[in-house]
Amino acid sequence: MSRKPQLSLSAYHPAQLLLPVIWVALLALAVVAMPAAEAVFRWLAPDARQVIYQRADFITLLGRHLFVVGIAALVTVSVGLLAGVTVTRQWGRDFLPLATQVASLGQTFPPVAVLALAVPALGFGTLPIIVALVLYGLLPIVRNTIAGLKDVDPATISSARGMGMTDGQILRQVELPLATPVILAGIRTSITINIATAALGSTVGASNLGDPIIAGIVNTNMAYVAQGALVIALLALSADSFFEVLQRRLRSHTA
Repeated sequence: MSRKPQLSLSAYHPAQLLLPVIWVALLALAVVAMPAAEAVFRWLAPDARQVIYQRADFITLLGRHLFVVGIAALVTVSVGLLAGVTVTRQWGRDFLPLATQVASLGQTFPPVAVLALAVPALGFGTLPIIVALVLYGLLPIVRNTIAGLKDVDPATISSARGMGMTDGQILRQVELPLATPVILAGIRTSITINIATAALGSTVGASNLGDPIIAGIVNTNMAYVAQGALVIALLALSADSFFEVLQRRLRSHTA
């Protein structure tokens, strides 16, 4: 029977973490040093009176952005894992088509449309964008959880059952650990997409890294747009490269 994957960041070879560290360093540099880059952004908006976004500092905007994405990710991962596990159990398989269709429903609506529908019921602010992110990010996690659990070798499950393990123990100690690399790929996709999508929250009063982009569009200031897009891109690359390291590590443990 395959060994249960063990996650230990301390066991990573330094070279494996090099790329995530580089992206995080560039993100920190962009956030902290943005005011000093006025000359760089001036050529994007040569006629603008102000080229560095200053209504809120980028550290604050980054924190707000991470908060929204983090809350949405917590809810999405919890619901996605629960749904995926439920429909792969013998007693829940009848709900498999329903679960995948409901998860797919969130991505049939553009996030802007979800926001437009959510605002009248939830009001302006952070809550509508969290709802939109949860709906938009659910599908990859549900699909990958189902795929990962279905791909577990039945012989491995039979061996575990033959050793006297209960269904709950098999799920926790065999199925989920072996399915984790596939599940993590879904979480990676969901979070990376939502980092970019969260910028739309600025259209409904949720202050985050989308603020400079929206302000730049309204005021025809491409320097603002570039600053918001740059920080969001670096944040997405940081998260994506970190998940890549985790996936690579998990695959080496489950091989």
